[in-house]
Amino acid sequence: MPERPFYQPGAGVEGLPFAMQMFHNHPLVMLKPHWHAQVEVNFIVRGSVHYRMAEHEISLSAGEMCLFWGGLPHQMDDLSDDAIYAGAHLPLVHFFRLHLPADVRHRLMTGATLVTNATDQSDYDNFKRWNEYARSGDAAKAEHAVNELLLRLERVRFEPYRLVPETAIGHGAGSPFDQQSSRNVGRMCDFIAENFLYDIDCVNIASAADIHPKYAMSLFKKSTGMTLNEYVNLLRLSYAQALLMHEGANVLKVAMDSGFGSLSAFNKSFRKLAGMSPSDFRRAGVR
Repeated sequence: MPERPFYQPGAGVEGLPFAMQMFHNHPLVMLKPHWHAQVEVNFIVRGSVHYRMAEHEISLSAGEMCLFWGGLPHQMDDLSDDAIYAGAHLPLVHFFRLHLPADVRHRLMTGATLVTNATDQSDYDNFKRWNEYARSGDAAKAEHAVNELLLRLERVRFEPYRLVPETAIGHGAGSPFDQQSSRNVGRMCDFIAENFLYDIDCVNIASAADIHPKYAMSLFKKSTGMTLNEYVNLLRLSYAQALLMHEGANVLKVAMDSGFGSLSAFNKSFRKLAGMSPSDFRRAGVR
C-alpha cells in the first residue's frame, strides 16, 4: 500500500501570521500539531476529517463547517481518502469585523470550536469561487471574496450551530460585542502584525489605537483571552516555526530573527506552546 501523503507543519501559513489565505484542496494528514495566529474556517466539501484540538477532538463530514482559533496547537490527524475541504485563515483584524453572538467570539479565542451543518449548495459553489478570487491576483476580487466570506460567517448566528466542548473550561464569559472596542482591537492587531519582529510594548500598541495602555491591555484580554504580550509572542512563534523548518536552521539565529531578545526567552515561549524545545521541533521536522 502506498504511503499516505502528509503535511509538514511550518511550511506555509505559519510564517505569514498576518496574511489572509484561502484554500480549496485535498487536505493532508498532519504529522504533528501546528499553530498559526489566525482564526481558521474549514468547510468539508467531500469525505470526512478528524481534528485533534488543544482540549478536545472532533470529526466532521461533507457539508459541515467549523470555525476555530488557530493560535492553539491543532492537528488534522485522520481523513478519508476522498476528502476535500475549503476555507480560509482569517487574521484577527478580519475576525473582529464579524458580528457574532456575544459569547461565541470569546469561546473561540479560548479554545472552543464552532460547528454547523446548516449549509447548502451555495456554500459548495461560493467557497470554490472565493478561493479562485483570492488567488486571481486581482485585489478587487480578493477583497470581494473576503467580504462575502465574512458575511457568510455572520449568518451562522441565524442558524443552528454548536460549540465544542459545550461548556467553557476555566474561562470567564466574554463581553458583549461592541463596534468601537472591536475597531480598537483591530487597530492593535494591525500594528502588531506590522511590527511584531521589533521591540514593541503595550505603550506602542495602545498608541496605535489612540487609547490608554491600561485600557488597551484590559480590552485585548477581554476580547481575545490573551494578553498583548502573549499575542505578540504567538506571532513571533508562528514566524519562528516556519524558519525552523528550513534545512540547516540555526536556533539562535531563528530566535533573533523572530523578534526574541534572547535564546532563553525563545526557548521558554516555544516550549510552553509546542510542548517541546525549538531544537526538538526542528529535528522532528527534518526527518
